[in-house]
Amino acid sequence: MKKLVAGVIVALIVGTALGYFLQKDAKWVGTDEAVIEKFAKDAGRQPSEPFINVDQGDLLLFCFLVAGAVGGFIFGYRYRELFPPKSEPVERLPHV
Repeated sequence: MKKLVAGVIVALIVGTALGYFLQKDAKWVGTDEAVIEKFAKDAGRQPSEPFINVDQGDLLLFCFLVAGAVGGFIFGYRYRELFPPKSEPVERLPHV
């Protein structure tokens, strides 16, 4: 079993290194370039710059940070409603 796990780990490492060196200079094409621009050109329209360009600087990371902070605040504020404390069992009164 140990040999199988070691073989799988070595195969993953070799495959990852091989894939990295083979695709080192390849450019990843995003959905906007591969799909949207193609359909825009087919429709006779020129692709335009996005209204908010998140490729510059750390704007995208900042947006994720703000969204996480807002989501965390909402989750913390509503925590008791999402996970109410367990109620204690009601003691049954003996029947008279």
